[in-house]
Amino acid sequence: MDYMTVREAAEKWSITERWVQKLCEDNRVKDAVRFSRVWLIPKDAKKPMDGRVRQKSGDTNG
Repeated sequence: MDYMTVREAAEKWSITERWVQKLCEDNRVKDAVRFSRVWLIPKDAKKPMDGRVRQKSGDTNG
């Protein structure tokens, strides 16, 4: 399996590196692995939905 770094994921998902780390810490990134202080994220991992923003019911643009 190929992995990307937190920095690469942040650029790919257009979010900060710290937010990627937080998503990994909260087990919201499937199959992310931590080695010491370094997170390895699968290259095909999808950006988790932002739980802070509620979507309207029936909204299909998500």
